[in-house]
Amino acid sequence: MKLTVDEIRAITSGAVSVEETEAGIRFYRFTKEQLEIYPKRREALVLKSLAATGVKFCFETDSENLYVRGLFEHASARSYFSLDVAVNGKVIGSMDNFSHMEIPAIYTDIAFEMGRYEKNFSLGKGMKSVTVYLPWNKIVTLEDFSLDDGSVIKPIRFAKKLLAFGDSITQGFDAMRNTSRQMGRMAERLNAEEVSKAVGAETFDPELAALRDDFEPDYIFVAYGTNDFTGKTPEKFTADCNGFFAEIYKNYPDAKIFAITPIWRADMENPRAFTSFFDIEKGVRSAAEKLPNVMVIDGQTLVPHDTKYFADGRLHPNDEGFDHYFNNLWEAVKDHV
Repeated sequence: MKLTVDEIRAITSGAVSVEETEAGIRFYRFTKEQLEIYPKRREALVLKSLAATGVKFCFETDSENLYVRGLFEHASARSYFSLDVAVNGKVIGSMDNFSHMEIPAIYTDIAFEMGRYEKNFSLGKGMKSVTVYLPWNKIVTLEDFSLDDGSVIKPIRFAKKLLAFGDSITQGFDAMRNTSRQMGRMAERLNAEEVSKAVGAETFDPELAALRDDFEPDYIFVAYGTNDFTGKTPEKFTADCNGFFAEIYKNYPDAKIFAITPIWRADMENPRAFTSFFDIEKGVRSAAEKLPNVMVIDGQTLVPHDTKYFADGRLHPNDEGFDHYFNNLWEAVKDHV
């Protein structure tokens, strides 16, 4: 039983729109107006904005099988990908392009094979909840999503919404598995639907913050700064950071907002336009604390200051690094949500 686009749309979480094309079904986490920002900047940002970050299918079914086929295309320099399937909260299998090989400690530059992949997953007997996590770093064109003929499919709804803004680390670089991403895990802990606006290489951008989504988020997480440090003057950073938080608060005054300062990076002592990397923390804190209902999280406390927790040895966490990130972030916010 191949699901229709309407059935797919009903079980999709994390996408603001789901569109059927001649090639298959595509998923968008940005509105069309928001997407128009990126061609004015850099082509690499356009591709990253089209990745299916945070998009997943959530449903209950009595089907014993799930068949998935799709085209997985580059949305960043990272070529690995994984589509993960969980039953009753436990991952039971993945469709990926790397599990057949031994992965070294630093794996970000390896060229993995891309293209069309398909797999049948055995879900087990009886009614169960199923979550299918689309790759955070790929443009996904879904060609076939099928369950057993005559089976039941019931969408799972979330009580709340989590809106995530940030750079590559918030998008998920360099989690091998989608279930490692800190924002995805935070959303699940909060029983919330994650809608991710995170884009690798991004900085504080008031233009994006001003473009409101057509929903009311309960929680907003904002985590920029590391790219502002390497690519802006202090004056530009201050203006953009203050403008971003002002626009976010104007659009979503009732949301609980968490501002995360940049996590440790191995090259943070290298000279930049700023006096110190910690000037970013001071700038974020200054901008955020001007607004009510905003809590600042010290990013330096989230991931251990050790290169073994970073997939590229300097900046982007690996799965173990993301485990620390999520657990420490949860400890910081659990009494405020």
